[in-house]
Amino acid sequence: MSAQIIDGGAIAAQIQQELAQEVENLKTRHGIVPGLATVLIGDNPASQSYVKMKRKRSAELGIHSVGYELPATVTQAEVEALIAQLNADPAIHGILVQLPLPGHLDEEAILNSIRLEKDVDGFHPVNIGRLAMKRREPLFAPCTPAGVIALLDRTGVSLRGKEAVVLGRSNIVGLPVSMLLLKRDATVTICHSRSQDLPAICRRADILVAAVGRAEMVKGDWIKPGAVVIDVGINRVEDETAPRGYRLVGDVDFAQVREVAGAITPVPGGVGPMTIAMLLSNTVLAARRCAGLA
Repeated sequence: MSAQIIDGGAIAAQIQQELAQEVENLKTRHGIVPGLATVLIGDNPASQSYVKMKRKRSAELGIHSVGYELPATVTQAEVEALIAQLNADPAIHGILVQLPLPGHLDEEAILNSIRLEKDVDGFHPVNIGRLAMKRREPLFAPCTPAGVIALLDRTGVSLRGKEAVVLGRSNIVGLPVSMLLLKRDATVTICHSRSQDLPAICRRADILVAAVGRAEMVKGDWIKPGAVVIDVGINRVEDETAPRGYRLVGDVDFAQVREVAGAITPVPGGVGPMTIAMLLSNTVLAARRCAGLA
């Protein structure tokens, strides 16, 4: 029997519908319009696409969205000056600096310069530090990892006591999603390029989160029957039969794994839409906190 397909697009749409009502309530009852500022540095096509979609979804919900596009040659001082300006702007409740940044910029210093209360991307060192500690909660969780947890929650997947395996240890997905799973009382194993016998480790997983950036690496015989598989990867593979000459696939061999797993996210249409939904959720939460409502 094929796995249940976890429709991230449908779940994200439901969340956005809930947020739209919340935004309307903030406007009509409290005179507050949630504000989001996006900062894009350089001309990375994927980053440009992500930021464009984030601004589009913001507008659909009634969130005030402003975008800043800076050249790849921008200096550290110029970026930090812009962030200082946005920190001081009362109409802006959330600031997102799109990662990755050009190599000459100090990413940690830039993220650290964002006011903690406006760190809707969840990567301020203090937010990450709180995420890593027992009995501490970040003001905001990173959007893609939070989207993974929301998918599991809204699909009715229980995490307490479950064996969770995370493939990948990046700062953006692997490490923070591992910490979120741990906070939900899962038993977590983090795998990386030096891990021994990945298939054997993956076969222990009740919940497998793949975030390594390698096209269709996870095969059907890596999966415990009935496991829940969350595919965070998005990779281009050449395909002459596709209209654009390529197609998008995840880190999981979808055709194989869906015959073994109990539930699985597709690529595209799985985790991707949830990332934007969580950013918008964090922005609305930041506006509510600013008004003393949360």
